[in-house]
Amino acid sequence: MKIAALKMTVAAGLMALLSACSSQTNIESDLGISGAPNWVNIGTQTVDDDSGRLLHGVGMSNGIADQSLQKSVADNRARAEIARILAISVDAMQADYTAAANGEISANVEREIKAKTKLALNGVKIIGRWKNPENGDIYAFAELDLSDLDAAIKRATALMPQQ
Repeated sequence: MKIAALKMTVAAGLMALLSACSSQTNIESDLGISGAPNWVNIGTQTVDDDSGRLLHGVGMSNGIADQSLQKSVADNRARAEIARILAISVDAMQADYTAAANGEISANVEREIKAKTKLALNGVKIIGRWKNPENGDIYAFAELDLSDLDAAIKRATALMPQQ
């Protein structure tokens, strides 16, 4: 990938992220899981507090007999939530077909939307997990400090060959 394209992608992602951090919108959780830690009910979010600008990702897994694997799945889903916030590309395609035969016209319109995230994350830490005693669901809480992300982007840019 060319450096200019990488810088543009990173800049766009950070602009979206920073605008999300500065939002005054407060959304109440609709999960309402009784006895769960607040982070389970609040879910994935950006936080700007005394410890800095942070991304919190929450992932959940259920129905896996191997508890170690279930924890790993929850951890990876929490990391994926952070990746989703940082970079998402949307491919949209619309196809419009019109046909005429024997004086009759038929039309068909289709739309396909795919959202993909592809991002290497450095510095994401799993801060904690919670197991719902009622159904065995495991929730994982991941955190990324944006200052760590900024430093990683600068290191990656410095390592790329200049063109």
